[in-house]
Amino acid sequence: MAQGQAHPPVVIGLSAVVVAVRDGEALVLTVKPRGEDDGVASDLAGLPFGPFDPDAHRTFELALRAFVTAQTRFDLGYVEQLYTFGDRGRDAPLADMGGGDASNGSAVSRVISVGYLALTPAAVDTEAPDTAWAPWSRFFPWEDWRQGRPAALEPIEEALRRWADSAPGPLRATRLARARLAFALDGAPWNEERVLERYELLYGAGLAPEAARDRSEAGGERSEALAAALGAPMISDHRRILATALSRLRGKIKYRPVVFELMPEAFTLSALQRAVEAIAGAPLHKQNFRRVLERSGLVEGLGRIDADTGGRPAELFRFRREILSARPVSGLSLPLLRD
Repeated sequence: MAQGQAHPPVVIGLSAVVVAVRDGEALVLTVKPRGEDDGVASDLAGLPFGPFDPDAHRTFELALRAFVTAQTRFDLGYVEQLYTFGDRGRDAPLADMGGGDASNGSAVSRVISVGYLALTPAAVDTEAPDTAWAPWSRFFPWEDWRQGRPAALEPIEEALRRWADSAPGPLRATRLARARLAFALDGAPWNEERVLERYELLYGAGLAPEAARDRSEAGGERSEALAAALGAPMISDHRRILATALSRLRGKIKYRPVVFELMPEAFTLSALQRAVEAIAGAPLHKQNFRRVLERSGLVEGLGRIDADTGGRPAELFRFRREILSARPVSGLSLPLLRD
């Protein structure tokens, strides 16, 4: 950069992945931001996000809590920092945070986004404009294996094989190996934690809708089946942030008892199992899951019955939160039904 030329400003943005489980489905809180000029809501959903103001905000987390409440009328509970996203061009098209405009000569900001994961025990209707709870499966249809191998994988597999075949020489084998490992092709095992790897493969292959928007790299027309299988796009790089959160949460429930942050004070073991299955995207072996809970000592019966289960009355349990300060506590191993 020439001497005296101003460096483009850096804007720190904060993004929140707010997760809840309702009726056995994992949901994420979404917003449709409105344009500053026309006030029209975006056609695409995004995550709650906003800029960090070092003069007005003492910490990132306090800033995050404040603007999520302002945008969605929802108060956050459990929050943890997820990741910092700083790749050049990752925010195209720019989520409007006062980033400048190259067309009129103003410096265009480099946007650094700090992602947060927030868990809540209730998907409370926010009643805020352009805000809604949406199932994760809307954005990642290939991630839900609770009813068996997702139908979305068939058109995705065909598209990935075409992508691999289009590569010259040894690159073809490399592409095919990546697709097999990520999407469990040709009998390879499915790893539920590789959500981000799968999304980034689709992006890199030019299949994800965001690739066409950001780099004009999507090749050819998509069939209706493939378009549906690829899931709904999001603004900016919010689907990448969401994939990062799902990967983190799927891994973390195995070594920390964070799943209980998604549960009410009293719950049945069946409801707890459905919540774990909704996050993991895989069915669990019921008896083995109960054995895991019994060995963990994480829950205890309340001596009360829930008669609103729609079937046989079931005992209510609670999470023994007090043990968190008494001893090191791990998460729950997942006795997957397919195992």
